[in-house]
Amino acid sequence: MTNASWEALSNQAVAASGVVYFLALLAHLVQWAALRKLPADEVVTTGRTAMAGRLGVLLTVIAVGVHAVALAARGMAADPNRVPWGNMYEFTLAGTFFVGLLYLLFLRRFALEWMGPLVVAFILTLLMVAVIWLHEEVAPLTEALYSYWLIIHVVSAVIATGAFTLGGIASVLYLLKERSTAERGYLARLPDLLSLDRISYRMHAFGFPVWTFAVLITGPIWAHQAWSSYWNWDPKEVWAFITWVVYAAYLHARATAGWKGRNAAIVALVGLATLWFNFIGINFFSSTSQHSYAAPVIADQQHPPEVSL
Repeated sequence: MTNASWEALSNQAVAASGVVYFLALLAHLVQWAALRKLPADEVVTTGRTAMAGRLGVLLTVIAVGVHAVALAARGMAADPNRVPWGNMYEFTLAGTFFVGLLYLLFLRRFALEWMGPLVVAFILTLLMVAVIWLHEEVAPLTEALYSYWLIIHVVSAVIATGAFTLGGIASVLYLLKERSTAERGYLARLPDLLSLDRISYRMHAFGFPVWTFAVLITGPIWAHQAWSSYWNWDPKEVWAFITWVVYAAYLHARATAGWKGRNAAIVALVGLATLWFNFIGINFFSSTSQHSYAAPVIADQQHPPEVSL
């Protein structure tokens, strides 16, 4: 296959995964629309309602699989082949993929079926943002960034991002359920407040050491290899450290001051806001970030354009 064919396959796989995510969202909405008519303590394991829930999970599995194909094809489309995270479009594809993958991996362990519609809606929304506003043509990485540290750094960062996102969703639902007095419907059927708080904590406790590894270990090593400096005061570096500080404060407060419930959920959401602002927002508000890795296509080999890192 040619590079153009791989890129076309990637674009088609992104579109196909979006369609399947949308169908998964519809299945989950059908399930919860039926459940809202029943008492919150009534468990439904058979019939059309339960089937809609299982269908939603199955479609999510298929969507995540097609999503993986989109990422792999994107990397194969570059010349030379590379890992598929050279610009914000590709980072968003990778980040949303790991949100979906971690959700499926933790689905049975933490009984996260109730999180399905929100996770799918979140992924679908960011995929739409990526396709409409962030899409860029495939381009090679700058030569200095062909390093295995890129793979280690970014994989750890997006894994942590997925875990923090799932923990943030649990924190949002905690705050909503805490204020809700409904005896039926989605919020009433969520796990109790203690369980939501515990799930949020476990997600953050899993993500924090991985984020630490990405931001404070592999990131500086890779920066030194690429730019001969461990720290460059790049906007993304600064915001990544701010995110680390917020999540460190969250875990420290829980361990030492006994912060749980509402206060912990608020701090966790502050961390999530800094995380996704760093992930996407910095690129709209800063023109000095070195974290723009893909080189532009060189039309004139005798007068190549300067690459802005």
